[in-house]
Amino acid sequence: MTRLAAEFRRLYAPAPGGDTSDMALVGPGGEVRALVMELIAPPAWDSLRPVWQGVQVELGFPAPAIAVSGVDALQLWFSLANAVTVQEGHAFLHALRRRFLPDVPIRRLRLWPSAASEHVRPVPQQQAASGDWSAFVAPDLAPVFGDTPWLDIPPGDEGQAALLAGLESIPRAVFGAAVAGLGDAGSGAADPTAADRADGGAAAPAVTPTLRTSPTDDPLLFLQQVMGDERVPLGLRVEAAKALLAHRAAGGR
Repeated sequence: MTRLAAEFRRLYAPAPGGDTSDMALVGPGGEVRALVMELIAPPAWDSLRPVWQGVQVELGFPAPAIAVSGVDALQLWFSLANAVTVQEGHAFLHALRRRFLPDVPIRRLRLWPSAASEHVRPVPQQQAASGDWSAFVAPDLAPVFGDTPWLDIPPGDEGQAALLAGLESIPRAVFGAAVAGLGDAGSGAADPTAADRADGGAAAPAVTPTLRTSPTDDPLLFLQQVMGDERVPLGLRVEAAKALLAHRAAGGR
């Protein structure tokens, strides 16, 4: 088993052990340890970041993984130390949505596992239709993938494994406290309400980044400047982000 597969299974496999070639995210009894929130249309990081920050600050969770779906979404991957049922996991994601994204319409979100026990595809993975790739990305790279949530080259396995190696699962006690604190997370109310379905609320306002560094001869710092400067055309910012991701995948800092 590769290091990437081992790290993925450590965080997201329904149960430890078992067939190491099996990357299924839903166990035979309907149990899950991976909860995934996807934001689409548009998949702007400024809209999803309140969840990533809020669960750490308010709920005491370890940071969830961030991924580009390879198609149309940014994702947050939550890892549970102890499995829950599909219904409990789906309901909990709805509770997170209501707490941290009250102004984001439900039509812009996909919550996995679904109420029908379907789950998202593992990451990284190539998309058959486009040839693009899903990938885990570092928090400082997430903002530049809002319009292009994919990689057009395969992400390096070692770089992906290194991103996952720095993550931890949510302990049972911490998750239980969050369920209690969010109130109806464990009530079984897995489907959005009629008000959710009709909600046409606007997304959270975007935060405009500014270039805060001076001119430099350091190529990595230069790429970081380009990536974070909204005055630079989006295509160039995406290329800078991809170059940084490739550098990290090769073992750079």
